[in-house]
Amino acid sequence: MEVLIGSDAIQSRVREIGRQIARDHPAGVPLLIGVLRGCVIFMADLMKSLPIPHEIDFISVSSYEHSSQSSGTPRLVKDIGRDIAGRDVIIVEDIVDTGYTLEFLRRTFLARNPASLKTVALLDKRPRRECPVPIDYIGFEIPDRFVVGYGLDFAERFRHLPYVAALSPEELLPQPTARSVGAA
Repeated sequence: MEVLIGSDAIQSRVREIGRQIARDHPAGVPLLIGVLRGCVIFMADLMKSLPIPHEIDFISVSSYEHSSQSSGTPRLVKDIGRDIAGRDVIIVEDIVDTGYTLEFLRRTFLARNPASLKTVALLDKRPRRECPVPIDYIGFEIPDRFVVGYGLDFAERFRHLPYVAALSPEELLPQPTARSVGAA
């Protein structure tokens, strides 16, 4: 595992993004919609750094299942619980790579007539982009590596790390379970 972005750099950039969002929404109360589950730590820190009133909700979309590769076909798992018509909405993503999930969310939300729709992503993996999508606030651009930490996972592991790290191809291989170790 190789650390790509340290904890201090992440916290500093999240504070900068919070200030940018506040400058762009001086009169409104934006609704932050976090894309579960990877966004949770980023969203919590972003909320703490946002010096203006705001509200939150969450949505869950799946395109990875239990793989390290996107299927390219997002599906809605859990919708938000409120009407966004006339609201300033900000989608909070942990990472944007192919762009299919973000494009799906943008289409879904634009059909609900928000006053504005913006996107913030902690990580932008532009080399993997297949679907062009706008990202209004970007934490960091990263290379085409599989990353974990700061909420991002591989098979539900590594979310707890306070930094963003890249896994090697060997670390992406299935790990033996306690049951399979020593089995004949």
